[in-house]
Amino acid sequence: MIDINSSQSIPMQGLDSIISDKITHWLQGAYDTATKKEIQKLIDEKAYTELTDAFYRDLEFGTGGLRGIMGPGSNRINKYTIGAATQGFSNFLNKKYPHQQIHVAVSYDSRNHSDFFAQITADVFSANGITVHLFQALRPTPVLSFAVRSLACQGGVMITASHNPKEYNGYKAYGADGGQLTTPDDELVMQEVAKIQSIDEVNFHRVDKNIQMVGQEMDQLYLDSITKLSLAQEAIHRWKDLKIVYSPIHGTGITLVPQALKCFGFENIILVEEQIAPNGNFPTVVYPNPEEQDALALAIAKANTVQADLVLATDPDADRVGIAIRNTEGNFILLNGNQTASLLTNYLLNAWEKAGKLTGKEYVVKTIVTTHLIEEIAQTKHVGCYNTLTGFKYIGALMTTLANQKTFIGGGEESYGFLIGDLVRDKDAVISCAFIAEMTAFYRDQGISLYDALLDMYQQYGLYKETLISITKKGKAGAEEIRAIMQNFRTHTPDSLGGSKVIRLKDYEMGKETNLLTGTVTNLDFPKSDVLQFITADGSIISARPSGTEPKIKFYCSVKADLPNKAIFKQIEQSLETKITIIMRDLGM
Repeated sequence: MIDINSSQSIPMQGLDSIISDKITHWLQGAYDTATKKEIQKLIDEKAYTELTDAFYRDLEFGTGGLRGIMGPGSNRINKYTIGAATQGFSNFLNKKYPHQQIHVAVSYDSRNHSDFFAQITADVFSANGITVHLFQALRPTPVLSFAVRSLACQGGVMITASHNPKEYNGYKAYGADGGQLTTPDDELVMQEVAKIQSIDEVNFHRVDKNIQMVGQEMDQLYLDSITKLSLAQEAIHRWKDLKIVYSPIHGTGITLVPQALKCFGFENIILVEEQIAPNGNFPTVVYPNPEEQDALALAIAKANTVQADLVLATDPDADRVGIAIRNTEGNFILLNGNQTASLLTNYLLNAWEKAGKLTGKEYVVKTIVTTHLIEEIAQTKHVGCYNTLTGFKYIGALMTTLANQKTFIGGGEESYGFLIGDLVRDKDAVISCAFIAEMTAFYRDQGISLYDALLDMYQQYGLYKETLISITKKGKAGAEEIRAIMQNFRTHTPDSLGGSKVIRLKDYEMGKETNLLTGTVTNLDFPKSDVLQFITADGSIISARPSGTEPKIKFYCSVKADLPNKAIFKQIEQSLETKITIIMRDLGM
């Protein structure tokens, strides 16, 4: 047993000396006894790999805040890393808004310890003289964004790790516009957090008078506001009995999605009972991610039992939505994020056009790795379409920039996030669920299903097939391997992919686009980001991007073909799937 009260550095066999020194610092520093006991237990068990991952670096406060595995250590989510992040954020806010009473909103999701981390966050803000609007109970991420704007706050924090596995938690920081922090504020907060060299610099001493609780009044304001966005109330009234199965997958969606559907006018909402209760262990799924088929298995089983028309499921913080619809054979199929975003964009623009609301100042937004079908739809309607880097914070920032110039209709990203209207500055599964149901009712009113609407869209614009392939590389070695993969692609650009010559390379990290046929290099008007895009002669687009929140490298493959008639949809789709398989093989993945 190591004496944790010793003032000497503790040598630990099998561990790097720098890591040993860090562990010693935690064992002898101003950390609570429970934390020290957890570390000691790992030492006694000689869990050197786990200790290395927990201490080999400081958990970085990145451009999206914090996200990591919960537990003791400098590279883990715990009271101290959350506290340091909040102290740094507080220091930034006090510098940016001198001589003002600063307000922040704080909310949290259903993950284990989220409520505790939210309390720690509120404590530190309050100790720094900041007024905290703390939600009384768990609420979706978009409601936190809405509250920041509604309460005229200068900032906000959402405790969530989105759709990550149960071991994870995180900390998302928001600015005064209700969007996640962007340049330069994100970098300035990162600098303030990095300045904190000791836990003794974090003020954990709660000041009760600086904390105000947020209750159901915010729910009602939010619901009243989003209901006004509805575009098809007559169709909803005729199809108010549409059978909708909904699952919150043990998350925050249960607090507002059913209510939002009812406010829009739907009366036949069937909940997946096994997944109603918020539970950070997510006992019925491996991953609480609506992108995964297994996460919707119970909802689809329920839908088949009750003969439902639509399946909706949201992730733990209810900013992403997955849906299942019936095909022509009556079987439920899952739509991916690109399909859902395209259907919503097509519906919204058609509805706005029919209502005579398109004036030439409207726009939609997508990310660079999201389907180009959205651009095609927007061009047909003479609506502007902007591209941003991956991450909804860039969409939110663009909305803020254009707020007094143009009208935002909707926007989204391939990772199952979409937003309708400008009430929020983050992806919003609550609003999206309501509009997906509305869209289903609208098409049903025209005598077609949502699946029919999908095929009609493909016939008009072409069949776009997008696939995301994620490759996980855990720990320090994994991070190094991902960097090596990206570097290899930069220095050895593939000659062809899927049988088509690679003719352009976009390197968002270098800010350059290279025409590989002529050698011409042009600048990309985007912030730097570690993303590579290969564009082939036949229009295929393949993007490689390390995840900013997970130990993964992601490949986004987009291919396209004409769909002359709906009868050959499956045949054309299969040929595109085969092409994507060949592309990934050509990439060596």
